[in-house]
Amino acid sequence: MATMPDNRLALRPMQDSDVAAVHALSKAEQWPHRAEDLLDMLAVGHGVVAEMGGAIVASTMWWPAGPTCATLGMVIVARTHRGAGLGRIIMEAALDSIAEQFGADATVLLNATEEGLPLYRKLGFVGVSEILQHQGAAFSAPLIPLGEGERIRPLGERDAPLVTALVAAATGLERPAMMGVLLDRAHGVVLDRDGELDGVALFRRFGRGYVIGPVIAPDRTRAQALIAQWLGSRSGEFTRLDITGDSKLGDWLEDLGIIRVGRVVTMVRGTEPVRSDRARSFAIVSQALL
Repeated sequence: MATMPDNRLALRPMQDSDVAAVHALSKAEQWPHRAEDLLDMLAVGHGVVAEMGGAIVASTMWWPAGPTCATLGMVIVARTHRGAGLGRIIMEAALDSIAEQFGADATVLLNATEEGLPLYRKLGFVGVSEILQHQGAAFSAPLIPLGEGERIRPLGERDAPLVTALVAAATGLERPAMMGVLLDRAHGVVLDRDGELDGVALFRRFGRGYVIGPVIAPDRTRAQALIAQWLGSRSGEFTRLDITGDSKLGDWLEDLGIIRVGRVVTMVRGTEPVRSDRARSFAIVSQALL
């Protein structure tokens, strides 16, 4: 007698061995992640997958971002299984996992595509800002002059704790594990002002080419100076930035040949993180990680 396929839905924690299947879901959405990117993301966070008939049909991931805060991303439902409520099921599973670790009042942040907005609103998320995706390969970037006592220099090993603290202050997100992996994978330049570290821009392999982010600086001019260091040395290589909506960098990037190609909405459930006014975030790590 032939056996019928098992179509019962099962939820379980994501494991390294699931990354190939999650990567396939990501590629079907034309998202740029490499399998190596997903492995790094899972190493510093948590994931949930939904299985049906022995196949992974949905996923999401989340990352600790402070004592009572987490970020959430990589929410994907296979196109063949949409319309059955899987998105809500996989999201609720991740939110339950976050609540178990941080409490029911935990703050959760995510970046939402237009398609995901209705679901996230139903789950209590509120839009607070936007992220604009810019990318290109044919560009030119003249260096930006700095003030007296300021210079941009390569990031050194001793800078790592200062960079981690600066990124946390500018974003309100405490992510030492993620920053450790990021600093291990990326090249970096920092803004040095009379011996004080006032800004940073990291550059790493990601997706189709490279990504610049995070970019933290006191103001837009200095953010431009940090970004121009990478663009000026990498002309002709596919490069991406996910800039904050209030960065006012869009027109400048467009003029350089780094074209806007997308937009997502940053949403929060709970209390929005408190950010320092010492430095601002001009470009994020990635749309999934924030």
